[in-house]
Amino acid sequence: MKYRHAHHAGNFADVHKHVTLLALLAALKRKDKGFLYLETHAGRGVYDLSDSAAEAAAGIMRLASDGCVAEELRHYLACVAQLRRQWSSARLYPGSPWLAAGELRAQDRAVLIERLPAQARALEKSLAALCGQRRIRIDSGDGFEQMRAALPPPERRGLVFIDPPYEESRRDLERVRTACCDALRRFPTGVLAIWYPIKDERTGAGWQAGLARDIGREVLLGELWLYPRDSRVALNGSGMLIVNPPYRMEEGMGSWLAELHRHLDAGHGGGTAIRRVAPG
Repeated sequence: MKYRHAHHAGNFADVHKHVTLLALLAALKRKDKGFLYLETHAGRGVYDLSDSAAEAAAGIMRLASDGCVAEELRHYLACVAQLRRQWSSARLYPGSPWLAAGELRAQDRAVLIERLPAQARALEKSLAALCGQRRIRIDSGDGFEQMRAALPPPERRGLVFIDPPYEESRRDLERVRTACCDALRRFPTGVLAIWYPIKDERTGAGWQAGLARDIGREVLLGELWLYPRDSRVALNGSGMLIVNPPYRMEEGMGSWLAELHRHLDAGHGGGTAIRRVAPG
C-alpha cells in the first residue's frame, strides 16, 4: 500500500518535524541576506484532520490544548491557528511547504517538489495566495533528481528539507544518504534537514553513522519518541538529522524538545535525545 500522509497528518512526528523546520527557518532569517528553501517531497500543503483524527488527537490536538512556554512551540501553534483562521476551519493542518512559505521574506525563494502530479496541483491551490506575493516555484517530479538542478543556489544560503515517505525504509534511507552526499558536493555550506522514522534502533544507528562518515562531517540529531525505540509499534518516534546546523540550534532545541515531550508523552516509555554523530 502506498503511503498517504493525509492519514497521518498532525501526528506527533508532524509536530516534531514542523517545530524543527520553523526553528531552522527562524535561524536563517537572523541574517538579512536572502536564502533558498528547497523541499524534495512537499505533499499537498494543507490537510483535513478528519482523515487522521486518532493520530492528530495524540499530536497537534493534544499540544494545542495545553499552554506552551517555549517560543518555538508558541510560534508553531500560531502558524496552525493562522491557517485555520484564513480557511475558516478548525480541522485543517498545514504541511511543511505551507509553513515554510509563510516564513519567506521578499528576498527569499522556495522550490517545492512533489512526485505525484495530483498532490502538486493541490499544493499549487493551497499556496495560491502566497505564490502571487513571494518567489515560490512548485515542480512535479522526483525530488532527489530535481534537487540537483537547484543547487547551488545563487543566494549561496539555503535550507534543503528532505522528508520522503519511507515506503521502502531501507531503500529510502540509502537514497537519502546518496542525496545528502550529492547536495553537499554542490552546496557544501547549505543546511540540510532530514526527517527519519524511529522504528528499529540498529538500522537507524547504522544509517546515521554511515551518513556522517560519507559526508565527512558531524551531524546533529534531535529525536522524540513516545514508545520504546525497538517496540513493534508502527512508529515509535521521530528524528531530525541536521547537517550544518545554524548557530545555537542545538542549544535552542534543548529548550523546546523536552517541553514538547512533556506535552505529548502518553506514559509508554518515551523520551528525547539531542546528540552529535561524528564521522568515523
